[in-house]
Amino acid sequence: MPRLVKGGKYVYGWSKVGKKGRIVIPPEALEEYNLTGSKSVYLVSGSKRSGGFGVTTMELLEDSPLAVMVNKNPPLAEFQVPEGEVVDISGRPWCWVQSQKGSITIPPETLALYGVSPGDLLLSVRGSRVALGFLIKGPIIEEAKTHSEIELFE
Repeated sequence: MPRLVKGGKYVYGWSKVGKKGRIVIPPEALEEYNLTGSKSVYLVSGSKRSGGFGVTTMELLEDSPLAVMVNKNPPLAEFQVPEGEVVDISGRPWCWVQSQKGSITIPPETLALYGVSPGDLLLSVRGSRVALGFLIKGPIIEEAKTHSEIELFE
């Protein structure tokens, strides 16, 4: 897993968003965030600076302030909201999708709410131990574009 700059973020690779919203999660990230197998995962919007979204699970959220956010909305917390349907929690879009065979599929209309479109390249980064980041813009993306060794997953 390359590190873009000394003291900077580690990246897993680029993930190209498929026509139907399929996004491959790099294998190293699958292992590190325990996203192997079939699981329901939450998507939460990324920062204003980097855009995109984070992928997380209730297990990863357990001791974080974000767990409170999910628990404020029991239908989302219990996966009773339709898959891919966005719920606004404190001004941030949240939804859930099923992770299967190393990828997630997000409906294009839902992707648009995260500032992402089919065909876009997302940079998967080790953001925190709480969520795997999929970034779409900002200085980390610009730096990553100068690193040809970063693998592409599609």
